[in-house]
Amino acid sequence: MLVVFAGGMVANGLLGEPILAPLKNTPQLLVATACWYIVFYTPFDIGYKVAKFLPVKLVASAMKEIYRAKKIHDGVTHAAKLYPNAFIIMIIIGTLKGNGAGFTKLLERLIRGVWTPTAMEFLQPSFYTKASLIASIIFVLDKKTDLISAPHALVYFGIVIFLVYFKLSSILLGIHDPFVPFENLSCALFFGGIWDSLAKILGRGQAKEEAKDAKKSN
Repeated sequence: MLVVFAGGMVANGLLGEPILAPLKNTPQLLVATACWYIVFYTPFDIGYKVAKFLPVKLVASAMKEIYRAKKIHDGVTHAAKLYPNAFIIMIIIGTLKGNGAGFTKLLERLIRGVWTPTAMEFLQPSFYTKASLIASIIFVLDKKTDLISAPHALVYFGIVIFLVYFKLSSILLGIHDPFVPFENLSCALFFGGIWDSLAKILGRGQAKEEAKDAKKSN
């Protein structure tokens, strides 16, 4: 349950609301419990095998991304009601709602007895965190600015298609993070990547020249 309702719990904690409030939705709690039991405790792992069957997995993954878009939108909308002019807070809450499980991964593993201090979502964000961040920014721009002139329903539909497409691409094509090429390019251009590479190359060249001079002098 910590993983399933992590987004709502973390967001509520930051907004000063009851952390356990997401657990008050009894139908969702029963569905999550039933899915957990079917996957882990059905005889002969039938539930797990059915869930891993590719057509079932594709449908479930698409439904999950549709629900992720709804959670991001709800998070941005709720934060906008509390802080109408705080764009950063809206983006943070929307991102946490979209991938709260990623931010509680360290605590969840610690409860299971696995200590992985390097698995920090803040330091190494997954694709779902990046996608939730981008979706939150788009929702904020759509709600609070005039930069996006498209109808709200079309913007929402575009976010859903974006999330579903890349989720299915990761399953079928093995494209787990389409942002990596853009991150590498931006790091090289704006965060010193080119200069570090040039410094290493020049440093190696100088070291080789010094080694040659030392051999000649000997």
